[in-house]
Amino acid sequence: MNNLEARLAELAALQQTITYGALARDLAIPGPGAIAKLTQALEILMETDAAAGKPLRAALCAGRLAQGLPAPGFFEKAASLGYDLGDNPAAFVQQHRLKLWARPEN
Repeated sequence: MNNLEARLAELAALQQTITYGALARDLAIPGPGAIAKLTQALEILMETDAAAGKPLRAALCAGRLAQGLPAPGFFEKAASLGYDLGDNPAAFVQQHRLKLWARPEN
């Protein structure tokens, strides 16, 4: 398990979310491109989660100005992976968060 996965597992166990900026700082991702690097890693993790039929761990991230929801790229990636977001993206995110918070082996 890498640092990103470990940090997301910790957040899931605590039933918490985190902003992208705070997560990048927690993982000590350097430089002005930190958020882009983090986003790329989260998208790869989404692919892994989708392939394994697991809830999307990236749903634990929240955009600073997104009212507690992930950034638009999360939804774009989820749709590209075949998820049906329906008319309520907040419900989609909440569904994944609740599954993550209920799972002891995140």
